[in-house]
Amino acid sequence: MNGPGADPRADVELRLPADSAYVSVLRTTSAGLAARLDFTLDDIEDLRMAVGEACALVLPEAESGSDLSCEFWMRSNELTIAVGVPARQPTPPDEDSFAWQVLNTLASKTSATTDSGRFTISLSMQSTLSEPAL
Repeated sequence: MNGPGADPRADVELRLPADSAYVSVLRTTSAGLAARLDFTLDDIEDLRMAVGEACALVLPEAESGSDLSCEFWMRSNELTIAVGVPARQPTPPDEDSFAWQVLNTLASKTSATTDSGRFTISLSMQSTLSEPAL
């Protein structure tokens, strides 16, 4: 699988102010990319919710005045997204928290990393369609 760590160059990168007011831009971008991969409408809505939950987990850790960065890796029937912020003392998410449970339920794969002064949530979603996008 390509994605964070496997393929260093993302297909799409987006940087926004680390402020919840901009999460809708990220959710819309994610939905547009998923539509290009022929995700179903239900898959796209699940992805939008998952991206919102990932942002809810990373934004409280962001340094003041920093940027929220998002990288997208697009593969046939799969979209991998890494959402991260610079953080002085990042703490991993509580895996029993509601937000983490929702994220794990919606995404095919999830992970959190807290290294090099960054807090990043990565998630992969697969389309429920069996035919790959052209």
